[in-house]
Amino acid sequence: MLGFSMVELMVALALGLLLTAAVLQTFVSLKQTYEFQEEFSRIQENGRFGIEFLTRDIRGADFWGCNSDGIGTSIRDHLNPSSDAAYSFGVGVDGTDGSSGVNTASDSPDTLVLRGASGFGANVVVVPATTAAALQISNNSGLVEDEIVLLSDCSHGEIFQVTNNPSAGGTANFDLVTHNTGNTSVGPGNATQTLQKIYATDAQIYRASSVTYSIADGASGEPALFRNGDELVEGVENFQVMYGEDTDSDGAPNYYVPAGAAGLNMDQVVSIHISLLIRSLRDNLTEAAQSIQYNGATLSPGDRRVRKVFSSRVAVRNRLD
Repeated sequence: MLGFSMVELMVALALGLLLTAAVLQTFVSLKQTYEFQEEFSRIQENGRFGIEFLTRDIRGADFWGCNSDGIGTSIRDHLNPSSDAAYSFGVGVDGTDGSSGVNTASDSPDTLVLRGASGFGANVVVVPATTAAALQISNNSGLVEDEIVLLSDCSHGEIFQVTNNPSAGGTANFDLVTHNTGNTSVGPGNATQTLQKIYATDAQIYRASSVTYSIADGASGEPALFRNGDELVEGVENFQVMYGEDTDSDGAPNYYVPAGAAGLNMDQVVSIHISLLIRSLRDNLTEAAQSIQYNGATLSPGDRRVRKVFSSRVAVRNRLD
């Protein structure tokens, strides 16, 4: 039998190398495609999740029971003054602009603060007197010591801090809530304890909540969207907020401006435009660096990550008639 000639061996070897290279190229291409699709799917999921959380909190902002007047009018704030935004209930919608510039891609992330009553109200059973520092509410309220709460009916309301353990101070029929003045272990404490009126059984008591959205580095070192200091969505590179102010009381915003804009009255904000810029956690997913339109300008990062913008305009429902 005749063996293979040197030429035949060289040709076979060359064909084998070409086939191996083709297989490797196909494998690398499939791997890159898989990584791209996986990262893009994660971006889509994170974007939907972040917008959903923001939408829910914006829609529920500035809720004060059936009393829509807000803090400072018929609702009295009994808390001691505090520099902590979590205890500043005078404004239902608030925030800070991350940059002095407007509509530039280099703007730093904004913050958004949303306040109001949350959860289902516990019914008031007895308020013995306006000067009394205790009131009876329906049992199993779930309230705990040091929580900030809203006592409200449809004409008046009170914001104060709970200074006892309501379930321990009550009976099988009711929880007892006290709101004494003086120092507390957590929170600002109460400056006053005298209520505006003796509340009837149509009044309810709610938890008062303050939610702050901001951007910071997450546990993995990637930028993330935080909600009250808890990491919510990973990979959020920027967060921009515009406030829609209703200047003619028709329930629709006349214009959108950032926080701190001249003439902006936060009490007249009826809609909020939110925008998240989310990037992939992996780099080197594209052949070259990609530019993206964000916040009214072109952003040109130097990496090869994938990015996507998620935006929505959300009504502050409790300010609409």
